[in-house]
Amino acid sequence: MDGRRRNPYELTDETPVYVISVAAQLSGLHPQTLRQYDRLGLVSPDRTAGRGRRYSTRDIELLRQVQALSQDEGINLAGIKRIIELENQVAALQARVAELSAALEGAAAAMQQREAQVHASYRRDLVPYQDVQQASALVVWRPKQKRDG
Repeated sequence: MDGRRRNPYELTDETPVYVISVAAQLSGLHPQTLRQYDRLGLVSPDRTAGRGRRYSTRDIELLRQVQALSQDEGINLAGIKRIIELENQVAALQARVAELSAALEGAAAAMQQREAQVHASYRRDLVPYQDVQQASALVVWRPKQKRDG
């Protein structure tokens, strides 16, 4: 969650609202197929206090995806389960990369701010030392000798 309080009556794609008969109708599958997919862990709907299944809009989309992979692509249920697991893993990793990128940008901005503070604290009455390149000529200075006279 993003830290803001959500309206408890606001529906999202993850809100479990559909009973199994409605979910079956919306997905074009038989309720027994939905129960089998739940047992296999392909689509796991939320449960009510009385253990009844409640499907979300996202669950319905996933049921349609499972059916398409099975019927249209000929992938077995174990393969479909692995595909779903990998897709979930990729989504989690992408979210983590985005989180780490944001943290890195914040750390870089903080470092630049601190660097600017350090530069601003330099004493302005000091002159930085610069190494001067020596010329190839050699100059020797000798004080004048006092003449006795």
